[in-house]
Amino acid sequence: MSLVRITQLAVSLDGYATGEGQSVDAPFGHAGGRLMEWMAATRLGAHVHGQPATAPFGVDDAMVHAGWDGSIGAEIMGRRKFTPQTGPWADDGWRGWWGEEPPFETPVFVMTHHPRPSIEMANGTSFHFVDGSPEEVLAMAREAAGGTDVRIGGGPTVVRQFLAAGLVDHAHLVIVPIILGRGVSLWEGLEGIEERYDMRSVVSPTTGVTHLTMQRRAG
Repeated sequence: MSLVRITQLAVSLDGYATGEGQSVDAPFGHAGGRLMEWMAATRLGAHVHGQPATAPFGVDDAMVHAGWDGSIGAEIMGRRKFTPQTGPWADDGWRGWWGEEPPFETPVFVMTHHPRPSIEMANGTSFHFVDGSPEEVLAMAREAAGGTDVRIGGGPTVVRQFLAAGLVDHAHLVIVPIILGRGVSLWEGLEGIEERYDMRSVVSPTTGVTHLTMQRRAG
């Protein structure tokens, strides 16, 4: 069976995976770009942002490429990763923060209490807006993935739901050495989750972030 994975989810030292005050101009709220600065310094990060891939290979590049190795066949994300809007959808033409060629290149299932027609993008990415439990949405994503892995792409509320439901097989978290003080917590309500996972970590000498991997224990 395909794996359910979290890849390169950035988290502050105090456990926040996004800041407070999200808006169209600030997808990470008051955190700004600080949670993802480490990735911008990698070769893949530069490519995604349309910059020359001149960074040296290292721990950060190796960990990022492990999450973008072609094994992901579908993605699940929360509505707040797709848009800062809440409530009924506004007819404003919003198609996400990523332009016409989002980096996913797979079906993406956006969890929302307000389903709407799907959006097809130029490069094979499609956004499907669905209402359902984590188990129900995962079943949709697995069918679309056709035997390949499913990524839980964020934000932290959705990731927390899938972890709490025991649906995640492998996670790669990036602990960024900043204190946000407020925002959306990744760990709230997940006390003792370390008992279900084997955890390993490595510190990047280039960016100072800590790459934490969580592998579900057998049995």
